[in-house]
This record gives sequence, structure tokens and C-alpha cells, in this order.
Amino acid sequence: MNQRIQERVAALREEMKKAGVDYYMVPTADFHNSEYVDRYFKMREYLSGFTGSNGTLVVSEEEAGLWTDGRYFIQAEKELAGTGIRLFRMLDEGVPTIQEYLKQNMKEGQTLGFDGRVVDTALGRRLEKALAGKNIRFAYDRDLGDAVWTDRPALPCHPVTVLDEAICGKTAGEKLADVRQKMEEAGADAFLLSKLDDLMWLLNIRGADVECNPVALSYAYLTKDDCFLFIQEGEVTQELKDHASKYGVTLLPYGQVVSFLKERKEKETVLFDVANTSYALSCALQEKGETVEGKNPTELMKAIKNEVELSHMEEVYRKDSAAVCKFIYWLKKNVGKRKITEVTAAQYLDGLRSRIDGYLDLSFPTISGYQENAAMMHYEAEPETCKELHPEGMLLVDSGGQYVGGTTDVTRTIVLGPVSDEIKEHFTAVAVGMLALTNARFLYGCTGRNLDILARQPMWNRNIDYKCGTGHGVGYILNVHEGPQGIRWRFTEGQSEAVIEAGMDVTNEPGIYIEGSHGIRTENVMVARNGVRNGDGQFMYFDTLTWVPIDLDAIDPAYMEPREIAWLNDYHAKVYEKIAPLLDEEERAWLKEATRPLPLS
Repeated sequence: MNQRIQERVAALREEMKKAGVDYYMVPTADFHNSEYVDRYFKMREYLSGFTGSNGTLVVSEEEAGLWTDGRYFIQAEKELAGTGIRLFRMLDEGVPTIQEYLKQNMKEGQTLGFDGRVVDTALGRRLEKALAGKNIRFAYDRDLGDAVWTDRPALPCHPVTVLDEAICGKTAGEKLADVRQKMEEAGADAFLLSKLDDLMWLLNIRGADVECNPVALSYAYLTKDDCFLFIQEGEVTQELKDHASKYGVTLLPYGQVVSFLKERKEKETVLFDVANTSYALSCALQEKGETVEGKNPTELMKAIKNEVELSHMEEVYRKDSAAVCKFIYWLKKNVGKRKITEVTAAQYLDGLRSRIDGYLDLSFPTISGYQENAAMMHYEAEPETCKELHPEGMLLVDSGGQYVGGTTDVTRTIVLGPVSDEIKEHFTAVAVGMLALTNARFLYGCTGRNLDILARQPMWNRNIDYKCGTGHGVGYILNVHEGPQGIRWRFTEGQSEAVIEAGMDVTNEPGIYIEGSHGIRTENVMVARNGVRNGDGQFMYFDTLTWVPIDLDAIDPAYMEPREIAWLNDYHAKVYEKIAPLLDEEERAWLKEATRPLPLS
């Protein structure tokens, strides 16, 4: 494989020479800046061999480098070994950003190339700023990798479905009216929407163009009176035609969005989001006329779940949690008695989910990491190389489902046999951090940066950190990662940061990852709620959606304060109350023991 990667990079360099390009950048993105992408868009993976969901490849005649974040450092080291591609560990001390690297290395008058359809405007602007003064030319109108990837798959294309609006809480017409109001407030006559999950939410439709993400490749152009939906012909069903007609939506071919923008005669000030609109599209907009740059108003609207959505989510999470409980019981009962691997364990859990009413798909491929493999946050087990499970150590399982009525995300680290005292200390610290954030009380106006320390403090007390945020939003029958809300301590320029609003859901997933030894993560999903309002302001708290026991076999109460033990006991009492009715007699007996209260002293 490494020889093939070297050959592919060499072939790309030949294409660069033909095009007069000195440096070529390949991000992990589709035309819509989606987090996860279809196989057609995995050019960076094809050229580098790195399979993580986030990374950017930069190639010049002299060097090839790949930038990725802390979730993938261990994985990237392994996958890039022998390829000749240098790993740049993002946010590590002394590691340049892509902009800094290009500024340091590009010479006066050289050309930077990239496919402008897969680079968002915000990144394009940062590159412009970093390279200003060096007379750098941007060549963004060609996908040079396309000539290298000779057996590239076709663009994904699947029929669109229309949701029963009874489970949405608002009709597409009501949502369109709300967005038009926000356009008016922003001083815009039109709104270009490229972000797929926002677009699906806006029109109450769903697709299947990205694995585990129910979205369809599309754009929308919304004016005060019209809405144009650009979508592939093969995705248009009679149901979609009827739905579009009902709400005044005009269906146009997906590939016509650029020509539509350039040929539109109306004088309009167009709102667009630089973080979620491609560089190529924004250039077309700005050549045409006036623009207003701002956040997609749909993003915040989508993030604040209404009471209809929340009621469906509560029921979906209860059933999903029961499936995870059944899985943990099965695993503990059978490990060491039959052959179980990381892959077959994940398949068993996936099978349990598939039998739940309203199941549509997984919300992401199940992560199942045993022993030291769990130290890789986004480890992907393969049948040929995965570990067999034994009655010792721990298995980390991060998983979720897509259902009619919600999207789930849950992680548990499961004890399969004896573990060390150090692992028990680490496991307990993670549990305490998760419980501290669960029980937070905070004033309205807080963002995730105000709250992150509650979950992270037990790790920092031990001079340990986890190289990722503590939490992210979760979609409603949509993407498992959703903004603008998030819980993280680090401020990063260009990264969204939003006030926590009542109705926002967010994950709570601290962890400890010790390379070559073990990985621990405990993850619940919570919903922000308004609490007491008084002269000091609006106080807020979190309701929990996830009800799965935290493995007491790795909890050491010596590392817990009495109030922290009380938090754990209270959570476990609720787990039993909510989940026991969904289990059989043997499973209930196990759950009773798994949620037993610990003594407070």
C-alpha cells in the first residue's frame, strides 16, 4: 500500500507540473463542507492512505505533509509510515498551521492549487491573508487529483424522502418563514444555503448520500418569495415534487447552481456563511454583486430542539440505551466462553439496534477498541487485523443509531476482567468528570468554554489531557455531530462558539487515552433546560437522555468525594427505573447489580 501511495503522490506531482501549480492542497471535504463525506470525495484518503475523518494533504515538488488533529495522531503515524508523507500534529507546540507552512515555504509568485468546490470560504480567506504580499496565484478551478484517481466512484445519488411533519414540530413552510425573517434582519434579499444538514432540516426532507448521515447533495437559494432547490435528478421522487409544490419550492439540477448565480438578473444582496460555503461559490457570488456574510440562520434554529422533537428523542434514547444494556450484559456473560472480536462485538450491538422500531441506520460506524486499541479515539477495527476479546482488560465501544424520532451517540468502556489500579483510578476520574458536567448549574450566557473545565478537571488534576473537545451537538434524524454548540476549553480562530440555549442537546464525553496501554471514554447526551430565574439571571441545568450503567467493576470510590458517589448512585437508580422494563428477567437481574448503590463513606 505504501508503494501505491508514493506512486499516487508522484502522479499528482506530474499533474501539478502540467497545470503550473507549485503547491497543491487536498482537504477532507465535499462541496458542502460536510464532516463526513461519500467515497467520491475521499481524494485525500486516496492520495495519502490516511483514513481518518479529518485531515489535509499539502504536496509540493520537495515534500508532502498531512495535518490532522489529536484524535488521529496514533492512527496517522501508523498509516503514513513508509509513504514519505510527513505528519503535522495540529495544535501541538511548534507545529505550523497550513497557512504558516505555506507562508514559510512558498516563494514569490508561485501558484497554490486546490479544488475550490471543496475548500470553504473561511479557509480560502485565511490562505489569502497568510500569503498576501508574496504575489501568490490561486488556481481553484480544477480538481487535479481526478486525473490520478482513474477508478473514482460516481457521485452518490439516492431518492430523497419527506418526513412526516408531525414528528418535526414545525412545517417546512413555517421554517421558511422563520428564515426569511432572519434574512430581513440581516439586510439580505436572498440566502444561499450549502450546508446539507441545515438544508434537510429546513425542508423536512432526508437523503442517503453520506454514510450514516441522512442528507442529499443539494443547494438552496431562498428569496423573499421563492425557494430554489438544486438537486440531482435521480434523487427527485414524486413525493418530493408534491412536497416542493406545496411550499413553493422550485426544483433545479444540482450542477446548475453556479450558472444560476452568475446568470440571475435580479439585483439582490445575498446572505451566505463563509464557514459553510465553498470558495468557488463565494467567488461567483462576489463577482455578481452585493453580499452579506453571516452565520447560516438555520444552524441555530436546527440546534434548538422543539418540544415535539425532544419528546421523540427521549423515547428513542430510552430504547437505544436498552439495546446498549443488552449488549453489555451479553458481552460480560459470553467473553471467554466463545470467540468474540472487536468486530463481532460491534456487529452484535449493531444487530440489536437494527431491531428497534423506527431504526434507519447507524449514526456512525461503531468504534470498538480493546485494550491499547482504545487509546486511538477513532480506531476502526478491521476483520483481518482486529483483536480477539478475552476475560481481562476493557473494551471501549462508541456507537449510535439513526431512528425515526432521533439520532443517538453513546460510549461505554466495559470491564471484561481484571484491570490495574492505575486503570481504575483513570476510569473513576473519567466518570467523575462526566458526572460533574451532568450536574452543572450555570447562568444563561455560558458557552461550552465556561463548562468544559467541570468535565476535564479530574484529568488535569492528574496532569493528563484528552486531545479533543468534551462535547458536541447531535442532530435530530440528522448528523451525529452538529453545531454551533460545543463544549471545549480551547479557543480556535474560526471555530464556532455559541451560547448554550434551552433545547440544545450536547454530548458529555471526557476520556483518558494512554498510548500502548488503554483508552477510557464515558459519553452521555444531555439537553440544556431553563431552571430558576431570579435577580441574578436565568439559571440553567442539563437533563440526561442516555441511560446506560457506568461499569462499577472499574470504579474505585477512594478517588471520589461523597457528593460524587451520590451523583453516580442517583444516575444508576434512574438507569434501572427507565431501562429495567425493557429487559428480560436475566437482563434485569444483571442491571440491578450493575446499578447497585455504592456506600457514601
